[in-house]
Amino acid sequence: MDLEIRFGEAIADTSGDVLVVPMFEGGAWGPGGDWITERLPSLEGFLETSGFTGASGTKTVPAGDDMPFTAVMVLGLGEEVSSESLRKAAGRAARASKEFESAVTTLHLVDIDGAAEAVAFGALAGMYKFEAFKSESKPTNLESFVLAGDGGGGQAALDRGVALARGVFLARDLVNYPAHAKPPEMLAARAGEVAAEHGLDIKIYDEQEIVAERFGGLVAVSSGAANPPRMVVLDYTPEGATKQLTLVGKGIVFDSGGLSIKPASGMEDMKTDMAGAATVMGAIQAIADLGIDVRVRAIMPFTENVISGNAMRPGDVFTARNGKTVEVLNTDAEGRLILADGLSLAAESDNDLVIDVATLTGAAKVALGLDMAAVFGTDDAREMVRDAGEAAGEMLWPMPLHDAYRSALDSNVADLKNIGDRWGGAITAALFLREFAGDGEWAHLDIAGPARAPKSTAYTPKGASGFGVRTLVVVAESLAAS
Repeated sequence: MDLEIRFGEAIADTSGDVLVVPMFEGGAWGPGGDWITERLPSLEGFLETSGFTGASGTKTVPAGDDMPFTAVMVLGLGEEVSSESLRKAAGRAARASKEFESAVTTLHLVDIDGAAEAVAFGALAGMYKFEAFKSESKPTNLESFVLAGDGGGGQAALDRGVALARGVFLARDLVNYPAHAKPPEMLAARAGEVAAEHGLDIKIYDEQEIVAERFGGLVAVSSGAANPPRMVVLDYTPEGATKQLTLVGKGIVFDSGGLSIKPASGMEDMKTDMAGAATVMGAIQAIADLGIDVRVRAIMPFTENVISGNAMRPGDVFTARNGKTVEVLNTDAEGRLILADGLSLAAESDNDLVIDVATLTGAAKVALGLDMAAVFGTDDAREMVRDAGEAAGEMLWPMPLHDAYRSALDSNVADLKNIGDRWGGAITAALFLREFAGDGEWAHLDIAGPARAPKSTAYTPKGASGFGVRTLVVVAESLAAS
């Protein structure tokens, strides 16, 4: 992260290129407004004439001669302020400040809990860029974003916002890399770097160990790929922690659909199909950064789903790690097959909660669109994760595990098949995963919609969103506090 976020002196005792001050809808000033209007008495009239009401957007004007700033930016907050609206406002402010080297703001002094965290995260997330494959970088002058004056939860809140942004950035980077540049071996190596940087334990299963450890779904899906699969397990084990959270992330590095091949247009964004694993890796990094007092295991099966003479065929049957046999009738319903092994491995531990995260079904996108994820699971786990999403500013919608649909997965030749009927595809996919999740508390997040942003928004540039990282961190905090 190139942008420095820090606390500074109150605006009367600091300086910078641009001062960002919030205004509520209707023209009521937020923190710092009185200081500004005393020095720029014509500002309110100018804003009224220009139609700026504080509902949204920004308006930048030259600073007064006696002010230690080059410019003043008025930032519209709207009528009601929440943590999420502060994140969005901070993202807009940071992007609007790109022509300046330093920005100073009082946005964190808005009177809501954890305001400094929201502002720090929003500013950093809004400035995210992925330019690994650009021949020329787009210039950005902004180097520092200073929170003027103590408040908003203090340094701990700011540090939490930075840690969350780092986790989200990791997830975004992993997803944004093209598939040829992130084969399973490279992703396993990146997990090793995260482990080394944050004191995590790591186990990487290579292709021979994957066979020996009976990860039959991962073997089946990877059978057509030239790049060998990897099963990666990260463990965060703070001393004295008594609760165990296990995260399982779908890591399909590229999904052609296999022999049940996708149309060309359906493959364009399939580098995103490992977003579940990226989310899980970003989350365990953030949890370790924050020192949350809960044991966390992150299980990430990585492979490509591609075509060759050895590829998995419709009608094939494999045995998952927990011993259940699966008839494959659609090779493009492959994510659930590698998750079956990941969940089976997870279920072998003494967990307080297991959560899997996956870009699993188009049906979830049809039902909920691109802004929210579907969450299934045992009753308590589902509600806990939904509440965590609300607290984190990520929208999750609770969905039913309708038992009557389970019969759609019955197979004539195996214990179950990998697809159900035409209708209720997100539900039958979740019911499939339930067969491998064990008997404890379990939740399934289908992030097929929000994992990728089709256009830039306040703090999410077009491309990978990092959706789910913040929710999983809140879940970890909730477990630690329970």
